[in-house]
Amino acid sequence: MPTYRSFDLPRGREVPEVFEGRWLDGTPASIALSEPTLVVAVKTMCDGCRLFVESDLIEFSGLGIMIVSATEDSRGEWSSSRHPILVAPRVLEQLDIRWPPFYVLIDPTSRRVLTEGVVFAPEQVASEISSHLGT
Repeated sequence: MPTYRSFDLPRGREVPEVFEGRWLDGTPASIALSEPTLVVAVKTMCDGCRLFVESDLIEFSGLGIMIVSATEDSRGEWSSSRHPILVAPRVLEQLDIRWPPFYVLIDPTSRRVLTEGVVFAPEQVASEISSHLGT
């Protein structure tokens, strides 16, 4: 399998204290980060996104994971998701995520984005953020 790499340069920036949205079932959500958190922006009809929502994401033990979409899943692609998906277009704006599939790694203590990039697969993202995790 080829090795893919994101080429976006990190744009360190401040993030909000609380993220607001709703879960796919419509339940409102308000999330305050208390641990380093990987935010993954997903969309439907996206292979890399599907890998994230259907994987067990063991590569990211010790990290919080927040999967976010700007839109509902009208096609039912995320019905087999192993993780809750937050529908929150405002969160993507707050994090300056312009298009999915994309990730940002957040340090909740400094409330800053540490690194970011394009999502191809969980293993690729884990490799790219490893230097920020001390692994």
